[in-house]
Amino acid sequence: METAAPPRPETPTAPASEDGPVARLGGLRVSLERNGVRTQVLHGIDLEIGRGEIVGVVGESGSGKSVMSQALLGLLPATSRPVVEGDLQAAGLDLRTASDAELREVRRTHLGVVFQDPMTSLNPTMHVGRQVAEKAGSAEEAVRLMRAVGIPQPERRYRSFPHELSGGLRQRVMIAMAVAGGPKLLVADEPTTALDVTVQAQVLDLLGSMRDELGCSIVLITHDLGVAAQVADRIVVMYRGRVVETGSTRQVLEQPRHPYTRGLLASRLSLDSDRTRPLWTLPVHATVPADEGCPFTARCAFRQDGCSAGVPVLAHVPAEDDGGAAAAVGHEVACFETARVAATAAGREELDPLPPLPEVGTGAPLVAAADVACTFQVRDERGRRADLAALRGVTFDLQPGESVAIVGESGSGKSTLLRVAGGLEKRFTGSLRGPSGTDVQMVFQDAGSSLTPWMTVRELLHERVRDAARPEREERVRAILDRVGLPDAVLDARPGELSGGQRQRVALARATVVPPKILLCDEPTSALDVSVAANVLNLVNELRRDLGIAVMFVTHDLAVARIVGDRIAVMYLGRIVELGRAEDVIADPQHPYTRTLVDAVPQPGRTVVPLAGEPASALDPPSGCAFHPRCPVALAECASTVTGIQLAAVDGRPTSDVARHEVACVRTGAAR
Repeated sequence: METAAPPRPETPTAPASEDGPVARLGGLRVSLERNGVRTQVLHGIDLEIGRGEIVGVVGESGSGKSVMSQALLGLLPATSRPVVEGDLQAAGLDLRTASDAELREVRRTHLGVVFQDPMTSLNPTMHVGRQVAEKAGSAEEAVRLMRAVGIPQPERRYRSFPHELSGGLRQRVMIAMAVAGGPKLLVADEPTTALDVTVQAQVLDLLGSMRDELGCSIVLITHDLGVAAQVADRIVVMYRGRVVETGSTRQVLEQPRHPYTRGLLASRLSLDSDRTRPLWTLPVHATVPADEGCPFTARCAFRQDGCSAGVPVLAHVPAEDDGGAAAAVGHEVACFETARVAATAAGREELDPLPPLPEVGTGAPLVAAADVACTFQVRDERGRRADLAALRGVTFDLQPGESVAIVGESGSGKSTLLRVAGGLEKRFTGSLRGPSGTDVQMVFQDAGSSLTPWMTVRELLHERVRDAARPEREERVRAILDRVGLPDAVLDARPGELSGGQRQRVALARATVVPPKILLCDEPTSALDVSVAANVLNLVNELRRDLGIAVMFVTHDLAVARIVGDRIAVMYLGRIVELGRAEDVIADPQHPYTRTLVDAVPQPGRTVVPLAGEPASALDPPSGCAFHPRCPVALAECASTVTGIQLAAVDGRPTSDVARHEVACVRTGAAR
């Protein structure tokens, strides 16, 4: 069984010295109650956060990351009747014994927080500047902070409401509020999840700058090791409420010693992932009683009989040279098989090659769009009616059996193009030809909001095959569940009782139980854990291969686009600026914007250089090329010239209709 932690002091400790850690968790155990059932969520967490240190906390959903951060902030939900045991200190205050007044004061003066979704934290009825000023003390200081976190024209943005800002700008407002009091500790809970890769790079760069300028410590919570690697000095890997590995960023990334850490690294997509084989994924979750052996045993490739005898505790592993101060951090792993893991080369299991995908048709396209424009009437920041140009002359086609991935930042028109192609948006000009009705099915980013919450999975699927006799309906429903990798046991479950990955599989099953001609996917993996996202991408490719479905797949991640798309269409402010075979677009991007997207994909061991500036507004698009205000290779003529998409002038490129590589840039090839 797990070794018991030494007794912890029950009295409040004196404020930490300037040389001591800014936060300390010692043997921290947290249990929460839901529907009358108490569950142990954290099982003895030991962690110290040094002054000026950035600690990346990584793990899948359910690993306890957010509960740990809530405990650090004194924000555990009272409705869950939390029971906290062990040592829990932040900024010199014992958070277990502190009064409500003391907690409010330490949060006001010493602690800052940035949540995943700023829209749930910002008051939608107040100007963002006033919300910053409430924490900063004055409008002048609020404007200064907004400028410091990179918000352009802060005097004007001061009077904006949250819904009038992009996701990246809203996150910057949250950071401005978090640092207004000069905190000693800033907790950032999934601050980049579902953000564009360019905005993600900007937010991570901003967090690093805040540490350097303010000297505050940062706890960065994320499910992506690549994100943590960009800014973290140290990485803590959590699994089912326990720390299973911790060490310097370099140690954890280059010398992973826990099988779970290796699995997270192997599940990450990269721009050179093998497209001819299934993506490697961790085995699905298995339920193991928390105190009966290692909780990772059922998913572990290194498991032995002894792994079920007790719960391993963190222990130092023999250190390889990590260079400089990082070697002093210490590398600890909770695993009985550390030596065998260390002796086995890191990497992913070699999976069998996939059968080839059906040949993409070259005849009449399933979807043919010519000069499609779509404009909505909205209110600008002063309440006046204004035209928002979501699409500004888009021409593309989709061949039978083909998959086209559509990438670009928020506001580029990706989702609008998908809705127009699926017949969900009728307000457009130009020409569009394609199937309609049940021949087109759509899978949304948040499957939970697109599945009727009071219906069971069986009812949701039967609804799609209601024309068949009941025995045939049941047979087809069970067949599609098997195809998407769900057990029959979920048939009687409702969406709220399933995990995010399971809900996304149900959404895919519902869309394909009667095979459509076209499957439209709008960011279905952006908020999922890396291993669950890989499972969903494998499933989309499998459905396409087995059922012959054509796919349009919207994503902000080029690594995802390369896996799922035969071709990639890159969009910027309502236009397609580059279109070509996936491998060509990734390996040799011809448009400067595409190059910035490639460079913004977070990869361990590579520094991401953020793209300067915010995307132009669709309410007031720039003259000429919309990208020219941010373009590192812009010419004077770019400010006045709109270049239509044309064949890229690259030697040796095939020029068939399916394999054309086209780009809208006066300097074709300048991105290389």
